[in-house]
Amino acid sequence: MAFMKGVALCRRFHLEVVEPVMKDAYAGVPYSSALLGPGSEVLGYDTEMSADHDWVPRVYLFLDQGDFGQAESIRAALRERAPERFCGFPVDVRKTVITTVPRFIEHGLGMRGDIEPLDWLTFPSQALLEITRGDVFRDDHGRLSAMRKQFAYYPREVWLYLLASAWQRIGQEEHLMLRAGCIGDELGSAIIASRLVRDLIHLCFLMERRYAPYPKWLGTAFKRLKCADRISPCLWTAQTAATWRAREQAFNQAYAHAARMHNALGITETVPEEASPFYDRPFNVMHGERIASLIAARIADPDIQRLAARRLIGSIDQITDNTDFRKLHTWPESEGESARVTLKKLYDPGNKD
Repeated sequence: MAFMKGVALCRRFHLEVVEPVMKDAYAGVPYSSALLGPGSEVLGYDTEMSADHDWVPRVYLFLDQGDFGQAESIRAALRERAPERFCGFPVDVRKTVITTVPRFIEHGLGMRGDIEPLDWLTFPSQALLEITRGDVFRDDHGRLSAMRKQFAYYPREVWLYLLASAWQRIGQEEHLMLRAGCIGDELGSAIIASRLVRDLIHLCFLMERRYAPYPKWLGTAFKRLKCADRISPCLWTAQTAATWRAREQAFNQAYAHAARMHNALGITETVPEEASPFYDRPFNVMHGERIASLIAARIADPDIQRLAARRLIGSIDQITDNTDFRKLHTWPESEGESARVTLKKLYDPGNKD
């Protein structure tokens, strides 16, 4: 069985199975059809190995709220008309999700109603990718395209806060990697170096205004950034270096690239592009916290501004790498609601805790 990229497989499934059923039995029902949601094929990173589980022709079928009562009838029609195998792959109509745009947002982001700036900080970037990547095969009324445009990227004020938080993380640990190495703790230094490599990669995504995927695809997606050819060799050297001095040299080259990228954004006054001494200690750092302060000073939204003044902790992706915690939309509704309340309290500028 020849492998077919998921987006091509699902597009053919829409054209040859879904669309004929809708045309014949539901001609008066407007709908949208797309490949969205979880799955390597949505991001375009699928390979033949991806087809060993949960790999079926499928679509997300979006109905207007007034037509959603026909969802089960449409599913029954698809089950009756769909072949057992399509392009050599088994067909499971249960994998075709029939929903509405508001229901999809609620499931994917754990969010209903109007979205406030602070809400963006509770959305995992992977969840935002699942909304904005993939492909749209049909979009009557344009509601699906409007949703994807709404979530295309962070609002500017949120983006500035995330950038400041990313530089703050670097400023908090860049000297720790060198201090550990200086006292002979190469393992400890290497562990911190790995954290800094990850933080710099995430910073690059932010500076290029791209959502970062979850860890499995982080390196793959990073290679596609415009800056990757310049900064990736430095990060690889820092990641694989056996001594703290070699890490220091590699990171300082990476920091120089990152500082030039920051200056090209034009969001603050020009920052130095070379590392400088950390107090009187025998090593150089970028002083990420200084860049963070400059960015934070440019935030105009009152709520985000107050939050930045109290704590530059960033989004849920910057707070934790715990997979289950970040998948708030997969929790039971009561737990998910509690988790969102907890996060909103954490971000609430009026919260004194």
